[in-house]
Amino acid sequence: MSKNSRFQIIYDGLYATTPVFLAAFLGNYATLPNLTKWYALLIRPPFTPPNWLFGPVWTLLYILMALSFFRIIRLDPMKPERLLAIHIFLGQILLNASWSFAFFSAHNPFAGLLIILSLEMLILWSIFIFNKLDRIAARCLWPYAAWVAYASYLNFGFWLLNKS
Repeated sequence: MSKNSRFQIIYDGLYATTPVFLAAFLGNYATLPNLTKWYALLIRPPFTPPNWLFGPVWTLLYILMALSFFRIIRLDPMKPERLLAIHIFLGQILLNASWSFAFFSAHNPFAGLLIILSLEMLILWSIFIFNKLDRIAARCLWPYAAWVAYASYLNFGFWLLNKS
């Protein structure tokens, strides 16, 4: 492997992991201070998992997202729909981080619900476009789509049970 290709892999790896890492970091920044002061006081919908489960699940999901995005980044830049796939992915990762600020920082489950439903649509669109480009990249996003669908149910339940 030439130096140039090693450099390109490192560059692509950083390009793929940076937005995912930032979303994870910002999500934690918005969430953690509000777990005991606000979230703990909410009425929980049925099937709400224990708090300790969220960290490991999201860690795995973020790893899969970065791997998926890396595979798309590594494709030939001239490949049709690659740029669209990148933009859709970056849009959903922005919504991913935004949800934590709406739900936890703003203490607004309704705003969180609007964001998470949009997020789910962009994840599904990412899967659709990624599947045309790289089936493994698309499959890496399936658990993410499933978890966000479940989180949408929880978000709806928190909104419904705690609206005043």
